[in-house]
Amino acid sequence: MPLAVILKNNLKTERERLGITQATLAETIGVSRKTINTIENSVFVPSTILALKLAKAFDRQVEDLFQLDETE
Repeated sequence: MPLAVILKNNLKTERERLGITQATLAETIGVSRKTINTIENSVFVPSTILALKLAKAFDRQVEDLFQLDETE
């Protein structure tokens, strides 16, 4: 049976740590607020470019923001 892979993220935690809104983060990296919302809620998996932009905005490594969760 194949593993189910889910991409978890810490975007909301990091965003709240900086005290910024989804709209502010979205404007910073050039996407819509809805895009940030769907990434935070694991509805949308960001592209590599978008993941790198998010990491840069938070001054973190991509691996600090996104983790693979593999379950059976």
